[in-house]
Parts: sequence; C-alpha cells; structure tokens
Amino acid sequence: MTANIIGTRLKALREERKLSQDELARIFGFKDRQTVSAIETGERRVSAEELLTAVEKLGASLDYFTDPFLLAGEGRFSWRQSGVGVPRLDAFERVAGRWIAAYRTLAPQVGRPIPLLRRTLGITPRHSFEEAAAAGERFAKEFELGDVPAARLAEVMERELGVLVLMVDATKGVSGAACRLPALDAVLINRREPPGRRHFDLAHELFHILTWDTMPPAHVEEASEQSKNRVEQLANSFASGLLMPGAVLNRFGSWDKDMVRRLNTTANALEVTATALKWRLIALSRLDRAVGSQASDTALRNNGRSRGTGDPAAPLFSKPFVEVIAHAIDHGRVTARRAADLLDMTLEDLADLCAAHGVEALFDL
Repeated sequence: MTANIIGTRLKALREERKLSQDELARIFGFKDRQTVSAIETGERRVSAEELLTAVEKLGASLDYFTDPFLLAGEGRFSWRQSGVGVPRLDAFERVAGRWIAAYRTLAPQVGRPIPLLRRTLGITPRHSFEEAAAAGERFAKEFELGDVPAARLAEVMERELGVLVLMVDATKGVSGAACRLPALDAVLINRREPPGRRHFDLAHELFHILTWDTMPPAHVEEASEQSKNRVEQLANSFASGLLMPGAVLNRFGSWDKDMVRRLNTTANALEVTATALKWRLIALSRLDRAVGSQASDTALRNNGRSRGTGDPAAPLFSKPFVEVIAHAIDHGRVTARRAADLLDMTLEDLADLCAAHGVEALFDL
C-alpha cells in the first residue's frame, strides 16, 4: 500500500467521524495538525504504531487501511438511477468499489498498466447542445466506430482510452455509473437493461469521464433522456451524436412515411432505442417535432417488440477485466478463492465467467 492511499483513507475516516485535523493530531499525540496534513497528502508515511493507534482510536479495522481491494475516500461516483434510496446506493457503491479496486491493483501486476494520460473533451456548460452532439459525431469518426457505433463503443473505451467498462448486475433502479479515481476511470452499466439503453448510458457516462475536470457530475442523477439539468442534457446530446451520427442516418432516407415502423426498425439496426432515435432526428430537423409527437412512447417501447421478447443480458463484467483476474490468479497475485469472493461468486461461477469471455481458467475447482 502506498502512503497516498493510507493517507486518503485516513482523511476519509476523519471526515466521516467529523474530526478536524487538530483533533486528529491530539489523538495521535502529534504536536500540530501539519503532521496530519502531511500524512493525508501522502508526504509522510504512517508508522506501524501509528496505524495501530488509528485502528484503536478511530474504530476502524486494519483492513480498512491495508486492503488493496477496497475503495475508501478515493473514488468519486456519479450514479444514473431512478428512485434508488441513498442506503441502497451506498451499499452497491461499496460492492462496485471492490471490483474497480481489484482491477486497479491487479492490472499493473500482470502487464496491463493503467494509462498515464487521460483524454479530455473540450466541452463546457457554455457550449450548445448542437456542439456537444457534434463532438459525439467527431468521436465516432475519429475512433472509426463505423455504421453501428454502439457495437464497438465499449471496446474502444477499454482498448483506446483505458477506461474500465463493467457490465454488472446492478441494484434495482440503477442504470449505470461513472467513477473517477486518481489514476483510473471506470464505467458501470446495468447489463440487464435493453441493449439500446445500455449503449446510451455507456455513451452518456463516457461524456462525464471526458469532461469530469471541467464539469464534475452530480453524485446522483436521474436516468432520463429528457433531463432538465444542463450538464446531463449536454451528456445526452453527446451520446446521441456519437451513437447516431448524421452521416449514418443519411442512409435511411425520409422518415415521414410509416414512421413508427421505420423508427423501430432503424433503432434495432443501430442498437439504440427508438425514442432516442426520434429525438435525435428532431434535433437534426430530419423529423418535424409535431409529426414526431405522433409516434408515442408506447408504440416505440422495446423498439416495437412485444413483451416477453426481450434481449438477453450482456455478459457479466468484460473480457479485459476477466483477463486481468485470470492472469492474476495464474501469476499468484491473488488466489482463485479470494478472486471469487471479490466477485461474490463460487469457484464454479468464476470458471463459467472465464468461459463466457473465452478466457482460459488456469485454476483448480
């Protein structure tokens, strides 16, 4: 464990206990708060005796300070959700934090270094929605996402941007989240959402990752493509432009005739939702707003498919994530049992997960 991480966790615990640096200095027997400040910023290491004092006096476990598979005071999350209470969200955040921390710790140990540099997007709240959508189109073009940008977006985020993308079994009401660590970005998506929703949420969270420094997102946001929050509206515009570039939509001609069927069919082909496609066409003036309003949400729900014909869930987590876990087990960086516990699985489940992603499981059941 680095001095930075222990210091960060100590600061998080101090703030949770509502203690000032002066009060913490007295607990440790330091002469002044400057020593506490130096520890919290990683400039000074904590001795073994001081660590035991923190455990005893602050009521924390030793694992809180030493477990590498834990996020405490390090990660900043922005949750895209509907009607999820704070206790449930906090509980799921702790679970998700362990997955992200496991990747952060193990990836460099198996030859997958965390990227040194981050990509940023030059969009601020002063920019228009049209400019945000144009930025999404430029992203799709620059990274050659092709005629169906949704199909390759997760791969590009992982391979080209170094963003950890995890498809997860989220608590009910959670669509996804973006997470910012000092040296790693991550996006979590509810894998049981329809593909169109998953892809829109993924592009939406990508916007937050690329603009985090200039427009830090709220800890909790409402999952809606028609949000009233300006930053969320910019994120939605970016996602629409990325997933549905004007040049791609040109291939589909006019939308005035047999509109509902064409919206549903085209949305399926582009792996987006028909509702998002309708609003994108209205924004591009390809579809008159009054005409578009005739296509009701009911007619566009599930892209026109009847109830009971839903798509299967996306594979759990992601191939790069599973590769890191499998290689870490193979190289003795973590035991198979510990890895399974981190993922809340049995060893058999872990073997099945590896098989689902085409990753060889080099451990005994």
